[in-house]
Amino acid sequence: MNYGQIKSHFNDVLNRGDITTALTAQFIDSGISRIQRSLRTPMQEKILTVNISGVTPSLTFPADFLEIISLYYEQYELQRVPMKKFRELNHSNVTGSPTHFTREGSKLLLFPKPATGSLVFYYYAEMPALVNDADETALTQVASNLITYSALTFASDFYLDERGALFESKFNQLMLEHQEMANDQEMNGGTQSIQPAYSYQDI
Repeated sequence: MNYGQIKSHFNDVLNRGDITTALTAQFIDSGISRIQRSLRTPMQEKILTVNISGVTPSLTFPADFLEIISLYYEQYELQRVPMKKFRELNHSNVTGSPTHFTREGSKLLLFPKPATGSLVFYYYAEMPALVNDADETALTQVASNLITYSALTFASDFYLDERGALFESKFNQLMLEHQEMANDQEMNGGTQSIQPAYSYQDI
């Protein structure tokens, strides 16, 4: 479904004459935000490649960042360590091939600090915002009912709708189904594995 079709489906299920266009969009946007806080599937995965041309002590998170999956320098995966351990490692201004990283605010700190090569950052990303009725994302294409029922949980709170428990139960059921499907794909591997939905270069 596209954004317009999801809004129509939402309004059909809610079945209220006092819903406004603005409230429909607000409930759906809130519903999508709720899904993205919890759901972790291959369709949310993204790859950022950073080509290094000078001493680089840190990597800034992309604007759509949700959660780290892994970080590689060339073909080697970096080990994530707590800040205390990182500070013990990073007591001197060492440059070279990074082996460890930690998170500080909106950045990943690297040790040692690389001066050349490539960093490949795998992460879970937010879906692009829905603006126009024709807009689609991977989430709207495969989980439109999940979006609808997530939005309905917010609408039921707003209107003190007695169907709130039913909407919440249906949302939780759909969340579980989509997460279990993603987990099964990861466990099975092989040809059933889904590649990240997005990849781009930072040059």
